[in-house]
Amino acid sequence: MVPFLVGLVVLVAASLQRLTGIGFGLVAGPGLVLLLGPGQGVLLSNLAAGAISAYGLATAWRRVRLTAMLPLVGAAMLTVPVGAWLVGRLREQVLMIGIGALVVASVSLLLAGVRLRGLRGRRGALAAGAASGIMNASAGVGGPPLTLYGVNAGWAGAEFVANAQFYGVTVNGLSVAAKGLPDMPLRSWLLITGAVAIGIAAGSRIGGVSDTRMRRLVLGLALVGGLSITLKGLYA
Repeated sequence: MVPFLVGLVVLVAASLQRLTGIGFGLVAGPGLVLLLGPGQGVLLSNLAAGAISAYGLATAWRRVRLTAMLPLVGAAMLTVPVGAWLVGRLREQVLMIGIGALVVASVSLLLAGVRLRGLRGRRGALAAGAASGIMNASAGVGGPPLTLYGVNAGWAGAEFVANAQFYGVTVNGLSVAAKGLPDMPLRSWLLITGAVAIGIAAGSRIGGVSDTRMRRLVLGLALVGGLSITLKGLYA
């Protein structure tokens, strides 16, 4: 049942990310951590999120603002190794509680529509990138700091999606490079690859749902997952 559930989580999260441009780590991360544990779950989330972002970037690269993204990516490059180090040093119970708390706190800020003056300009980009790098490598949820920065920077919808895809490719690639590939048998690799492909195709075909509703769905699922991870860590 576990491989089937892993594939289902990846498929649903890939569909939602294809629809909204964000949210794979928020939706898939908690589920994969519950099924595979913090180490392998976060690593698989990084790998799949990077692949989906690469697909989205192929059609949106003209809208990427490289001058705005360089400080974000540069700061993340410095902190991704810190997140990877934490994964290798902390006990599984501590990691699960920490990942769950990060997800819940991040989703709560996004749902509340929080705007932070500190997340503006070059300093804001550096702060958001540094926080995102640690969160992405350690918990698979590097999107919220980027989203908060994009909101405060006034990025439009299409512009945000393009920049998020570029950021997803680079930072998830750095996270995988720092930790290595997931330790899975060939059949699991085939299952995950198929789930990503089907999820992207399904998300591309689904229409008629407003961005606001889809984002609320993504954040609602992420909140449930974050609470579940926290409770499991506390119970353990």
